[in-house]
Amino acid sequence: MSIKEHDCVVLTADLPKEGLKAGDVGTVVHIHGGGVAYEIEFMTFAGKTIAVATVEASDVRPVGERDVSHVRELASAFAGSRCSF
Repeated sequence: MSIKEHDCVVLTADLPKEGLKAGDVGTVVHIHGGGVAYEIEFMTFAGKTIAVATVEASDVRPVGERDVSHVRELASAFAGSRCSF
């Protein structure tokens, strides 16, 4: 399945610099090089952006029909975020 702009995707690798972990869900906001990499926005359930990261295609997968949401606190992601709230 190809990943398109505005698709929800799941991280398959941790992004420690951004405070994100494998399993976190984001939205594709830009596709680089025909799909070799993606710009992904990660948000809280309250709608606040916590990170926008460029990741290689191998570090994400599409959200699947059998996936379920899981909640965790992101205190470390907010501390290092360049986004203003």
